[in-house]
Order: sequence, then structure tokens, then C-alpha cells
Amino acid sequence: MTIRLRAHHLLCLLTYVGKGYSPAFTANYDRVAERLSRGEDVLLVSGPDDVCGPLLDEAEPHCLNESVVQRDRLAAQDLEELLARPIRVGASLDLDAAILVQMRQAFSAGRVRKACGGCEWNDLCGTIAAGGYGDTLVQWSASPGER
Repeated sequence: MTIRLRAHHLLCLLTYVGKGYSPAFTANYDRVAERLSRGEDVLLVSGPDDVCGPLLDEAEPHCLNESVVQRDRLAAQDLEELLARPIRVGASLDLDAAILVQMRQAFSAGRVRKACGGCEWNDLCGTIAAGGYGDTLVQWSASPGER
């Protein structure tokens, strides 16, 4: 299967420790994190993705706000530069341990954090990064060819 992610969730997955907007959101994200850790491919999408699902039943889901769309644009720009590959809607990504390390190092250094400005989770994510990502739920143990 393929996991559908919007661009800024490529950053969120780096620090996800099982906290979220609601119990339903967290349970869903836990399942997405498990799938990512198993090495499922990622398809970049525009708008709500596999992480956003539980929020779509809200009266005004924030995942549809222009501020979130802007967060996607900023994340895509930073990650495209870092990874030297297209981070655009429709692109497929085969994420592995080496890419995860590269992205986390850049996140810790502040090189891919433009999209995080104004996010309510920014402080938590900074704390997790400063602590070495120890309790994060997305962990790749091998490169795609070794899985």
C-alpha cells in the first residue's frame, strides 16, 4: 500500500511521539507511523491526507485552511532543497533510514523548519529534536533494498 501525505507531514513524522489533536487523530497517526516504519511508499498529495482523516469530521477542519496549505509549500521547498529531489504533488518517495537521519539532522539544525512557524506543536517538536528523537514512533531500521 501507499501512504498519502501532504508535504508538511513529512516534517511532522520526524517528531511524532503519539500526541495529537484528539484520541481518534492519535490512533490514526499511530497506524500511519507503523506503516511508515514498515517501509510503505509515500505519495505526496495536495490537501487532506492519511494523517488528516479524523479531523475532516470537524465543523471547520483546520487542514483545509490556507495557513496549512502555505505550510505545505514551505515544507516542500525546504525538503526539495535538502533531498535534491522533487517534493511535489504526485511525487512518490521511498523513505528509508538514511533519509530519515538526513531529515532529522536538518530539522535539528533548523534548516527545514520554515513550515513550523505558527504551528501549535512547534515547541514540542523542538524539544523532541533536542532530545535526540528517542521516543518517536516513526523509525526505519533498514534501507528499502534490505527490507
